[in-house]
Amino acid sequence: MSRLPGWLGRLGIELAELGERLEQRRAEAEGAEGVDAAPIEPPELAVAPAGDISAEASSPGAAAGRVPPPPAYAPAVAARPDPVAVIPWGMRVAAEAGWRLLVLAGTLWVLMRVISAVQLVVLAFAAALLVTALLQPTVARLRRHGLPRGLATAITAILGFVVMGLVGWFVVWQVMDNLDTLSDKVRAGIEDLKNWLLDSPFHVTEQQINDVAKSLSDTIGTNTEQITSAGLQGVTVMAEFLTGALLAMFSTLFLLYDGKRIWHWVLRLVPAQARPGVAGAGPRAWRTLTAYVRGTVVVALIDAIFIGLGIWFLHVPMAVPLAVFIFLFAFIPLVGAVISGALAVVVALVTEGVFTALMVLVVVLAVQQIEGHVLQPFILGRAVRVHPLAVVLSVAAGGMIAGIGGAVVAVPLVAVTNTVVGYLRSYGQEEALRQAPPPHGATAVDVAPTPAPGSPPEHIDLGDDPVGDGGKTM
Repeated sequence: MSRLPGWLGRLGIELAELGERLEQRRAEAEGAEGVDAAPIEPPELAVAPAGDISAEASSPGAAAGRVPPPPAYAPAVAARPDPVAVIPWGMRVAAEAGWRLLVLAGTLWVLMRVISAVQLVVLAFAAALLVTALLQPTVARLRRHGLPRGLATAITAILGFVVMGLVGWFVVWQVMDNLDTLSDKVRAGIEDLKNWLLDSPFHVTEQQINDVAKSLSDTIGTNTEQITSAGLQGVTVMAEFLTGALLAMFSTLFLLYDGKRIWHWVLRLVPAQARPGVAGAGPRAWRTLTAYVRGTVVVALIDAIFIGLGIWFLHVPMAVPLAVFIFLFAFIPLVGAVISGALAVVVALVTEGVFTALMVLVVVLAVQQIEGHVLQPFILGRAVRVHPLAVVLSVAAGGMIAGIGGAVVAVPLVAVTNTVVGYLRSYGQEEALRQAPPPHGATAVDVAPTPAPGSPPEHIDLGDDPVGDGGKTM
């Protein structure tokens, strides 16, 4: 009987420790389930109530150095929240979007630096794409008549380059042939303009006109070195132009002959997950570019013919070269029409007088109004319709980045980008619908985004082939 109290004491201590361990496990389980609970001290830190100090001191764990709990009147200290949870949701979204925009801006900056370093090659390849879009229908038509691909490409390329060379030679020949006559008419026109200013109601005196002429002469004399350096720079520009023309010719030949395999090679560089979308966007982008080039050529030809006829009937010298300049400048939207029309008006002013210049201005404005409101919507259509603000901004940006060449390729680039982005957006939405779980019920067949089992796949028309290979795009 003397051992019974000690045995009961040890049993009580073991039961108390077992209860503490069970309490700890329950607290850990509640913490794992995300339930906010008061922190429970581990068994080695748990203490007896403040009033039971003697029992605590006499227990076996008293030597473990347990920390007494805070008194009941002590204020509760709240735990510090997660720093991510403190930041507002809008600020977190802005930060996530901000660093992604910074990465995108850095990528675009590096890309623009690379393009600027190889600007001549990029512009030559862009010109080759435009010429290929113009000549490819002829290659496809010759292929349909049974000619081999190489022969059809050679005939089309030779005829195209010969026509372009003859046009350039004709313009230079006309300018050189009429240069002396034009010089005499310019002197006479300047004298007539001087007399008109003297007799005009603007009260311009001959001394003022002489002062303006003298200041122009002095300016030219003091800037002789700059004019000479500009001439040397013009020689460098001419050398770069010839180099770019040769690159564009070779690129055009390869695109006409082997464009399909080039396109397949480009597709292999695209990641496999994005390859179907890019493969569908490519033909649509090519159709947009082809429509733009064909429509622009037709509109420019109409402008050149009608404005050239008006200039010719008004007896303005060099009517044919001016018409060719109008045709070429028509490939620069908005800005090109203004520059070519102003050039025609200035030539008419200094050669034939104020009345003829006003009549030329009327002809230019009438033809351009018909072009802007009738020809372009009818010929170009909705496939390449770009907002005028986008046209102005793209032409300005292209001119600032790459000069005249950048202004020429800016609008077709924007049109193609608009087509590609629109198609990829639609393609992504359709893919999301196809991957969604199919609906259930009696109307499942009517609203299901995927075709019914056993139905033939939907055929997608890919349009024309830029290499003339059977009429399939790329």
